Amino acid sequence: MSKHPPDHEHMDQNMIKIEVNLDDTPGEWLGYVMDKLFEAGANDVYYTPIYMKKNRPAVQLQLLCSETQLTEMKNILLSETTTLGIRYYPLTVYRMERSIRTVDTEWGPVTVKEGVQKGKVVKASPEYEDCKKIAELHNIPLKDVYQSVWKLLK
Repeated sequence: MSKHPPDHEHMDQNMIKIEVNLDDTPGEWLGYVMDKLFEAGANDVYYTPIYMKKNRPAVQLQLLCSETQLTEMKNILLSETTTLGIRYYPLTVYRMERSIRTVDTEWGPVTVKEGVQKGKVVKASPEYEDCKKIAELHNIPLKDVYQSVWKLLK
């Protein structure tokens, strides 16, 4: 197992949260919009199912970005979705200190992201893409790869 320096020190970070309700944007467009927002630097993008007036099913797109990215995010949302308006407001995000290490499984290495609090690892999560690659390459269930990594972390 190799240990790498932390990639993200714990801190409070000022960000902007943006929300739009979409009841007439085709579903095929939503993945494209998400990709565009991430490419432009959004920290997080997600959809929540909602109901709008007249009980119309819809989704609420929410994203987090830095204040310097606000104009670009608004431009993407206005040009790539059917929304006529955007809500945004400042918020503070707390992030745990994180470290990355590699665990050697019987099938190959897997990257593990660790959450550190007060100098102690309190959470660990195997990297999905590494686990998926191993599962497909060795034709084994994905859950077996995860379980193997978790055993090595104990």
